[in-house]
Amino acid sequence: MPDAKEMSGIPRPVDDLPAGTVSVRLIRGSLANNITNHPVELRVGSKVLTVKTDDSGRAEFKDLTPGATVKASADVDGEHLESQEFPAPARGGIRMLLVATDPDKKAAPRTPDAPAQTGPVVIGDQSRFVMQPREEAVDVFYLLDIANNQAMPVNPPTPFVFDMPTGAIGTAIMEGSSPQASVKGLRVTVQGPFAPGHTFVQVATELPAPGGSIEIVQRLPANLVQLAVVVKRVGETTLKSPQLKEQRDMPADGDVFIAGTGGPVTAGQPIELVVDGVPHHSQAPRQVALSLASVISLLGVWFATRPTGDASAHATERKRLIARREKLFNELTRIEHDHRSGRGDDRRYAVRRGELVASLEQVYSALDGHGPEAEHADRAGAAAPLAVPGAS
Repeated sequence: MPDAKEMSGIPRPVDDLPAGTVSVRLIRGSLANNITNHPVELRVGSKVLTVKTDDSGRAEFKDLTPGATVKASADVDGEHLESQEFPAPARGGIRMLLVATDPDKKAAPRTPDAPAQTGPVVIGDQSRFVMQPREEAVDVFYLLDIANNQAMPVNPPTPFVFDMPTGAIGTAIMEGSSPQASVKGLRVTVQGPFAPGHTFVQVATELPAPGGSIEIVQRLPANLVQLAVVVKRVGETTLKSPQLKEQRDMPADGDVFIAGTGGPVTAGQPIELVVDGVPHHSQAPRQVALSLASVISLLGVWFATRPTGDASAHATERKRLIARREKLFNELTRIEHDHRSGRGDDRRYAVRRGELVASLEQVYSALDGHGPEAEHADRAGAAAPLAVPGAS
């Protein structure tokens, strides 16, 4: 069982409380030792509310303003206990523990300067996977709390090394992380030994999402006490994972975040996360344009190689190609003019210009394939090299 002290002050979203309710359970040392009839304070903005604990050691604060910043605290035998700051829930409630030290249970003295022993570390329940979608990409942050619960330094039986998800780019160790952490390519290494207590490592990376979705499959080299994922909601963003037991929306600083929690994950077990609804441009127009260019190319080849017995059909097709050429050229001239005037999106302009040039080249190729029987009035235009407006 994890040390109750390590869970003290951490808010946990639940569905079994009325909306806008925070329940604080006050204990001494372990869940078996409730502290009853003791005042607990909840700071809500500039106000302070006080409620005494009941027979189960719980103090409930109801009808809180959704989104208001709150923090719980209590003083037990001269020991000040307080929670993390968090927003009051808009839906459902929050449960948390405030854990006072058990005077009858003396902690073993820590000897951080002792020789390192072989021993396990765990990834503590303060660890988080945080994701922030943006245009066609998601910024991903691993906030890892590596806990050594022994009294002396330890080296894990296997090195603390893991690889970031396939496709990740720009992986880096964030400022404030332990100097024991380093990254090379996709590989993150945290060098032992690990001192007693906590070693914090924060890793940042980017996952491209041109289709509006990313999929993460992540294996970690130590047991994860609790899976916790936070995703900023941008438009229709959704979070999916078979390992998340509950999800809820949490407002904070004017934004809304999807907060998902699950159970423990053993070392080496894949953590599977899917984020959909990432903002992106549709690929359909480009795909349609490329398909049309391919069709025009095939038609050009067919008309260039087929028998020329049907002169009337040959002339009709040539007229159609000339009309097509004029239409494409006019559109190319228009988008060049818009671009020079500062109108339109640079990226879309570049994509569309490339498509128009490719299509024009196909049309010119097809016209050239009609050979010497082409009408004299069109021969110069069909044979001339493609002149693109704005090209140098």
